[in-house]
Amino acid sequence: MTKSPRAIAQEALRLAREALPAYSSKYSRKDFTQHQLFAVLAVKAFLKTDYRGVVAVFDDFAELRTDLGLKKVPDHSTLCYAEQRLLKGGPTSSFSCVPPRPHRTAA
Repeated sequence: MTKSPRAIAQEALRLAREALPAYSSKYSRKDFTQHQLFAVLAVKAFLKTDYRGVVAVFDDFAELRTDLGLKKVPDHSTLCYAEQRLLKGGPTSSFSCVPPRPHRTAA
């Protein structure tokens, strides 16, 4: 078992490349691959932090960005939506990245 976030990121990237298509849709913006987002989410889980926390980690550590081939750091909301898509069960925390819809009352 490793205690290195870089080793976790590299292994998650390798596994994601074997298991996932690069993009979820042919219409994707192509800012980040699913492989990269999966690896960032693996680091998030490893560090037991939230979306904004892992964004701060990647902002601070160029080595992690380089390891994953990131030209920029994904926004916290990008990570939230990616986690919902990749895990199909929604985010691992009790908070959702999708704001609740306002309750409508009958008129």
